[in-house]
Amino acid sequence: LDGCPTGAIVAPGVIDARRCLAWLLQKSGTFPTEMRAALGDRIYGCDDCQEVCPPTVRLGRRNMSSAAPGLGEWVDPLAMLTMSDDELLDTYGLWYFAERDPRWLRRNAIIVLGNTADPNDSETLDVLQSVIDGQDVVLAEHAQWAVDEIARRALQVPQ
Repeated sequence: LDGCPTGAIVAPGVIDARRCLAWLLQKSGTFPTEMRAALGDRIYGCDDCQEVCPPTVRLGRRNMSSAAPGLGEWVDPLAMLTMSDDELLDTYGLWYFAERDPRWLRRNAIIVLGNTADPNDSETLDVLQSVIDGQDVVLAEHAQWAVDEIARRALQVPQ
């Protein structure tokens, strides 16, 4: 039960999908504000529950598939915001995402930038500002959240 970063596992064998990052990443619309920090650097998927699941631990991970061919281990969230729709679909088309609409991949990338971007990275801030100034209200709201999170981190005093 402790293996889920959002507390989506509410009882043995019971998951509240409304709190499950894997589900939230794949659905359309606004990503709940209260879940964004828990997303961390995940753009697609969350297997934390699988990592701590007693049957998985006992049996070991078998026949696990790798990332989509040609993607490597890491995805650049900033690049996802600057790619065309066709480029995103060509690159990440093997992933499931709601309505096959690249904007939901962009939404996820924006949240990751809000959680991880260096406050001194002017390129990231410029790209996020262009999303804020754009036509997509949902992406603009997420981008404003990301800019606010980055600014908040910039104000934190290092320990």
